[in-house]
Amino acid sequence: MADSEVEVVRAQFEAVNRRDFEHAMSLYAEDVVLVVHDDAFLDAGRFEGKGAVGKWFGDWFATFEPGYRFDIQDARMVGDYVFLDAAHRGHGRSSGIEVGGRTGYLYEVRDGLVARVELFREPEDALRAAGGT
Repeated sequence: MADSEVEVVRAQFEAVNRRDFEHAMSLYAEDVVLVVHDDAFLDAGRFEGKGAVGKWFGDWFATFEPGYRFDIQDARMVGDYVFLDAAHRGHGRSSGIEVGGRTGYLYEVRDGLVARVELFREPEDALRAAGGT
């Protein structure tokens, strides 16, 4: 079961990189919760429901030129969570400036769908929150 949970998260990232947002969102539960920590991104907070989560991600991608992408560095189960470390890079839509970094994520997958996502500024922060090292 744990392998399938990791694969759901990987599939979501692959769909995003293809800009197949419809497929990416089909991997989210209707009652999904997104928690974005204050120091992780500018638009921090708690977003509930598929519509709110889709809007948050849509607003995020709208600030970048096409080609903005994620490269998974690590994806594995840590306790009950799928821990994901992803590098991201692209160019700002308005400025054209190249941006990038690494972000840590914790996913909870329920019945084959993402039920909760938590975004952290650093992968190490996500690992600590999951109880990993």
